Amino acid sequence: MGLIDFVKDAGAKLFGGTKSSEDMAQALVKAVTDTGLPVKLQRIAFKDGTATIEGSTPSQAIAEKVVLTVGNVEGVAKVDNRLTVEKPEPVATMYTVKSGDSLSKIAKAHYGDANKYMVIFEANKPMLTDPNKIYPGQVLRIPPMKAPAGV
Repeated sequence: MGLIDFVKDAGAKLFGGTKSSEDMAQALVKAVTDTGLPVKLQRIAFKDGTATIEGSTPSQAIAEKVVLTVGNVEGVAKVDNRLTVEKPEPVATMYTVKSGDSLSKIAKAHYGDANKYMVIFEANKPMLTDPNKIYPGQVLRIPPMKAPAGV
């Protein structure tokens, strides 16, 4: 997946004030661990606003959720995703929330159907806990729509 950009000053505030790169890396590991996602982390390094993630996940979707968990933390400007995926799948689109956005508006733009907002909500759990609580600068994964059976 490579290097993904995030809004450095948006995102979860894991702690106040400036912390060392080592403290930030440890906080990012804890943030990923706290999600309960099945990821085998080898390490997360942090330097100059870039977090580097190494390890493996069972699926592309889980790898993307790990990247979003790390990237949607205040102070992280880029995530260098070096996770390996055991079962390769199509890559999701990463979307940065803008002022005035809602999940239904985003679903309408990406899928042509505002009622598909729950697809986006489910794709971003556990980072999202309420479909009405998104914020500008937050990065969400927009999974590709599955083709109907028989296509």
